[in-house]
Amino acid sequence: MIGITATIPVEIVFASGHTAVDLNNLFITASDPEQLVVRAEQDGFAHNICAWIKGIYSVTLERGFKQVIAVTGGDCSNTVALGEVLASKGVEVIPFAFPLDGDRAELYAQIDLLRQRLGTSWEAISRTKTRLDEVRGRLRRLDELTHRENRVSGLENHQFLVSSSDFGGDPERFQRELDRFIRAAREREPFREEIRLGYLGVPPVFSRFYELIESLGARVVYNEVQRQFSMPNEKHDIMDQYLAYTYPYAVEGRVRDIRKAVNARHLDGLIHYTQTFCYRQIYDILLRKNLRVPILTLEGDRPGSLDSRTSLRIETFIQMLKDRKPSSCPILFR
Repeated sequence: MIGITATIPVEIVFASGHTAVDLNNLFITASDPEQLVVRAEQDGFAHNICAWIKGIYSVTLERGFKQVIAVTGGDCSNTVALGEVLASKGVEVIPFAFPLDGDRAELYAQIDLLRQRLGTSWEAISRTKTRLDEVRGRLRRLDELTHRENRVSGLENHQFLVSSSDFGGDPERFQRELDRFIRAAREREPFREEIRLGYLGVPPVFSRFYELIESLGARVVYNEVQRQFSMPNEKHDIMDQYLAYTYPYAVEGRVRDIRKAVNARHLDGLIHYTQTFCYRQIYDILLRKNLRVPILTLEGDRPGSLDSRTSLRIETFIQMLKDRKPSSCPILFR
């Protein structure tokens, strides 16, 4: 198994005969993710370091990973130092960097370096991509069932899309589970929520988020970054595919994708999640400037259930959207 600290061209890992495992997913689905954060702090990680970094560190050591692909460009600025700490613990750390400006030649160089490091061929990568694209086609169907046919909840959409970073380490099993879910979802009665929401930013560190929203008569029908993990743009060339992946590059690409979703999915509002101590919090300024739709910004720190203050802010935001439903004038909500 090779751990990954963020979404990468996972075709390379599978084509090389290895199993890719997203360390973020192992951390947040652990029986006690808070204890993983505590362990990292006991090993010297400061309180003001992102909980996801601390969780990745602890789960790497506890699960005995010997190799980790660290995304040192286009994700978290702390990953560089995290990689050095893991290397000091005997983990082989393989760097991979998305170019901020989306330069095709630079991305090709990074992909080819990773290909050579893992010992696979372009032909094998192409075959693997063709296979994974079948699974991604099912994920697009899942997304349609969420926002067009209204038969999939925001949480279910999140769970499948966020898992597409590594396909649960087993694309064949993942597809079988997805196919079973889609067959069952098609038979459901449609949701009839009053408010349709988009979720922006990295997946939330706290739990019970989507459930609270649906209990208030709303539903998330667009999970921005999770959807990007599933490579939704149907690109046949691997370079085109990872250049169309908006998350690691400048924010303009994200803004365009969000605007399309606001219109196509008839979103009443957006919730922008930001992780405490993460530089991506600053993007909230640009998202608010460029998206003329009500936005609630939430901040999360450590894993656990939603706190009462955050729950109240979500409830107030949704009620505000209900109150202004007939209106079309844009407002901002903090």
